Amino acid sequence: MRIGFISTRLNGTDGVSLEVEKWAAVLRRMGHELFYCAGELGGYAAGGTLIPQLHFEHQSIFILSQRAFGADGKEQDGEKLADQIYALADEIRAPLRHFIRSNRLEIIVVENALTIPMNLPLGVTLTGLIAELGIHTIAHHHDFFWERQRYQSNNILDLLDTAFPAKLPTIRHVVINSIAQRRLKERRGIDSIVIPNVYDFATPPPGIDNYNKDFRQALGLSKDDYLFLQPTRVIQRKGIEMALELVHRLEMPNVHLFITHRAHDEGLEYWRWLKREAGVMKVDLRLIDHLIDSQRRKANGHKIYSLWDAYPHADMVTYPSIYEGFGNALLETVYFKRPLVVNRYPVYNADIRPLGFEFVELDGFVDNKAVEKTKELLHNPDMVRAMTEKNYAIATEHFSYEVLEKKLKEVIASF
Repeated sequence: MRIGFISTRLNGTDGVSLEVEKWAAVLRRMGHELFYCAGELGGYAAGGTLIPQLHFEHQSIFILSQRAFGADGKEQDGEKLADQIYALADEIRAPLRHFIRSNRLEIIVVENALTIPMNLPLGVTLTGLIAELGIHTIAHHHDFFWERQRYQSNNILDLLDTAFPAKLPTIRHVVINSIAQRRLKERRGIDSIVIPNVYDFATPPPGIDNYNKDFRQALGLSKDDYLFLQPTRVIQRKGIEMALELVHRLEMPNVHLFITHRAHDEGLEYWRWLKREAGVMKVDLRLIDHLIDSQRRKANGHKIYSLWDAYPHADMVTYPSIYEGFGNALLETVYFKRPLVVNRYPVYNADIRPLGFEFVELDGFVDNKAVEKTKELLHNPDMVRAMTEKNYAIATEHFSYEVLEKKLKEVIASF
């Protein structure tokens, strides 16, 4: 079949873009022909249809979002704001319709654009187009607006409840965890199927090779240093202060904490606070986003590594998130057979922990048990090997490409 992906951005290492790449790989091996449309394209989606106004950072879209969800969102004239949203929606309807019709698409997969209102006109336009064309649609929902504090102050709730997500007979709704499935049913009366985030566990993970063998050296580490990897963006819900506290309480001067992703997505205040805390605790905390990209490359004569180059060198991965839609970094850690420190966020408790994984667990704070368990793992490679092999086997059973293929066949057959 001819299947088109539509999103605000299909590029880089954000969770949505990474998961689309996995869906695309599975759909291609199922024999489907794929097309891409977004406000930013790269990597697997390069060469797709670029519509700049689909990006949430496009000036007109960003200004509209600020009005709708800023500090005075509740005070905005909801009717006037809705008129502005529909006016911008009209501008992107024709190029989106052209993408669908010119490629003779039989199914579109809408990636989070009918879920979270980062681009209000896009959600409104897609709702209208899906109804107009009657096209079979898979709405892949990663995080709903009611799950994010930043979208709570607004005066356009009727519009949000119409388009985020839309309730239409040709849409099949896919969520990434059972909590979202339950809340979508309770809030909107919409049934959905759970397809968790996945990984290609049938393919062995890449290791240390000629390109990445100097990664630790590039970070200024010696063979006696311990590399703690925080493979996330620097945003408050990632709970990075718990990773800081853990490293501090280990009382091991040769432990270093590195964050792989950028710090400016939600402002720099949290990063500045973390740096101050690290200074007080005497923890070596460093941001290495300038060395990490979605793919290996050279920049100004310097080597840039992929995220996959970092994992094989990590002695411990920290993932103390307060909230996650699922947990890409958790699966990546299991795939690379690294030990993990995880905070028991709600989806972890509901859908991941009951499967029997072995991690160092936090429950909102760093306790003595977590400190001692971490120390034990750092000094016992045989224990790490047994733990990570067990985790890999569990993940292969529940979060593999084969599981995704089975689920996608079910969704497509339902049309």
